[in-house]
Parts: sequence; C-alpha cells; structure tokens
Amino acid sequence: MTFAHFVQNILLLVNQVIVPLIFAIAFLTFIWGIFNYFFLSTGDAAKQGQARSFMIYGILGMVVLFSVWGLVSISLNTFGLLR
Repeated sequence: MTFAHFVQNILLLVNQVIVPLIFAIAFLTFIWGIFNYFFLSTGDAAKQGQARSFMIYGILGMVVLFSVWGLVSISLNTFGLLR
C-alpha cells in the first residue's frame, strides 16, 4: 500500500462516515431544540430560551459543516486530488 493510497482511504473514511455522522448530530441537536421548545418547555421562558439556543447551535453547526465541506470539495476538485 502506498502513502497516496493510504491517504485516499483516510479521506474516503472521513467523507463517507465521519462527516455524515457530524451532520446527523447537528441535525439532531436542531430537532431536540424544536422538541424542547414546543413540547417540553411550554410556559417556561427560561427553558424556551435554552431550547432556542439548541436550535441556533444546530443551524449554525450545519451551516459551518456545509461551508467547510463545500470548500474542501472545491479545493480537491481544483487541484485534481479527487478521483
């Protein structure tokens, strides 16, 4: 196994397993915030504020992930590293 093949396998693992897992965690954080906001904290402003924070963190996490993933894909395609 060459070093290039090893690096390609690591990138494949990151791209197909780790990144989707992180996306799922960010999405579940957002869903948990929605569930808390509408169902578990009705009438309690402090708990609704915490739930709103969870929703914002989930959205921000997904935006950052999409941005970084897009920049990495553009870079890999530009330099011809992705096959």
